[in-house]
Amino acid sequence: MTTTILRLDASIRQTGSATRAIADTLEKSLLSGLGNAEIVRREIGLTPVPATAWADAVFGPHTPAEQRSPRQDEAMALATTLVDELVEADAYVFAVPFYNFGVSQHFKAWVDLALTDPRVGPGGHGAIKGRPAELIVARGGGYGPGTPRHGWDHGTAWYRRMLEDVWMLEVELIECELTLADVTPAMESLRGLAAENLARAHAAAEENGRRLAQRLVGSAPMLDLARTGS
Repeated sequence: MTTTILRLDASIRQTGSATRAIADTLEKSLLSGLGNAEIVRREIGLTPVPATAWADAVFGPHTPAEQRSPRQDEAMALATTLVDELVEADAYVFAVPFYNFGVSQHFKAWVDLALTDPRVGPGGHGAIKGRPAELIVARGGGYGPGTPRHGWDHGTAWYRRMLEDVWMLEVELIECELTLADVTPAMESLRGLAAENLARAHAAAEENGRRLAQRLVGSAPMLDLARTGS
């Protein structure tokens, strides 16, 4: 049976996006190792989840069917589709940016809407528990120990909390910093370090893709049994 990978991109940039480029490297490595695989793409950076969808999906199930608005029906249907994609995938690649010191609003809107489905909602049944996920995070500046903005990264911990603790995925994190050095005159002195960071991130993506492929190939018989109920 074909292995299914859900890839989610949350960058608002079509070109020049570090997270997309690193995810491309990981995907190429992963597909090279898997051979037979399907990539399901969910684009939320360029095609965001509607801002009103979460509230409509929250209140829709508590509204008599005959009284629901078309928008509520659409939001509930979209939530089901998003969670279908999660449940039907064997592994995940989440390519998410770091904007204004925090979480991408597009990624949070996607998570919020997915959480309205009881399969992955709080107190749910662990429908995707234990599955492998690659989390790719890029930051334009530097936020590590010793930098002026150490402690300003309020996004990565939230990403991991949701994926690891709420959805109980087995997450591998790939981080890349200083991605804006090449286009920011004030960061000119950091461009060499930025290039090293980017190269390390691509190398990590290639290696993680190989390891994930090996894991999925090794677990393929068990995945088939789980899907067929045999």
